[in-house]
Amino acid sequence: MSFSSRVKEELSRQLSPARHCRIAETAAILSLCGKIEIDEEDRYRIKISTENAAVARKYFTLLKKTFNISNEIVICRNAYLKKKCSFQVSVREDADARRVLLAAKLLDEHGEIGENLSVVGNLVVQNPCCRRAFLRGAFLAAGSISDPEKFYHYEIACTTQAKAEQLRDIIATFETDARIVQRKKYFVVYVKEGSQIVKLLNVMEAPVALMELENIRILKEMRGSINRQVNCETANINKTVSAAVKQVEDIVCIRDRMGFEKLPEGLSDIARLRLERPEASLKELGEALDPPVGKSGVNHRLRKLSILAEELREKGMAPNGLSAIQRNEEENYDTKNNHD
Repeated sequence: MSFSSRVKEELSRQLSPARHCRIAETAAILSLCGKIEIDEEDRYRIKISTENAAVARKYFTLLKKTFNISNEIVICRNAYLKKKCSFQVSVREDADARRVLLAAKLLDEHGEIGENLSVVGNLVVQNPCCRRAFLRGAFLAAGSISDPEKFYHYEIACTTQAKAEQLRDIIATFETDARIVQRKKYFVVYVKEGSQIVKLLNVMEAPVALMELENIRILKEMRGSINRQVNCETANINKTVSAAVKQVEDIVCIRDRMGFEKLPEGLSDIARLRLERPEASLKELGEALDPPVGKSGVNHRLRKLSILAEELREKGMAPNGLSAIQRNEEENYDTKNNHD
């Protein structure tokens, strides 16, 4: 079972003790996945259709507990998609259908039905508790939530922009910022921030799903923090190793081209120590000197050695202090004498 299905399963078991809250939840379900049929004799019939058994069961329970209406849940199987089936709950009696529609403020005293079963400006969502119930019903009817192990995404699909804007405004009353995007023929109200989705689960009264999501968020944040720390330490180690390798190369260049004897005592000491301990940190090198030197002092001496090595490379200084030009001249002189 997906995380979204588990959330809906939990919400389907939440039944508000107050009748006005149950009416608000019924209104949301009817508005987002309901249908009204009127026959030639002007008799009303309500039908909801959903692919989620928990939603059908919740609507059935709401009708029974709120209006004392008993119905059956009809299962319809798709001949083409054998694994898919839908659940239908209908209110067949005209008097019962009118009672439900009037209570949900979807039918006025003149028998007029709001366009697309609109609940915009509906009195059933005036109280905060009713807005919670309405949001719960809307999510059950047309909502989904992604697996938090992968990413955070909460959405409710509406058939009209007015319904989407109303849902966004209701969500905003709980200090949560929702947005609307049009996807094909639907207007989708969505939230992408993990902390705000946690808040919405609390609003809809899904404590088990809330704790599961919070645990996943904590683990993901810990993993992210550890990964950042490891990456930082790895980068520092790589930087330190690269610097040490360059320092050893420079010192070897100086040793081979001019020797340590021509260096000042401080530079010759740190040069010999770095060759002996190529893996040591600047702090460890400084502590090993006599007298000890701080990190900045060690770094300053190594930087001087690096500059000297670069100068030697640029001048072409050969081993034993001879330049490349002098070495070539001596080689040519020796060759001539040997020939003679």
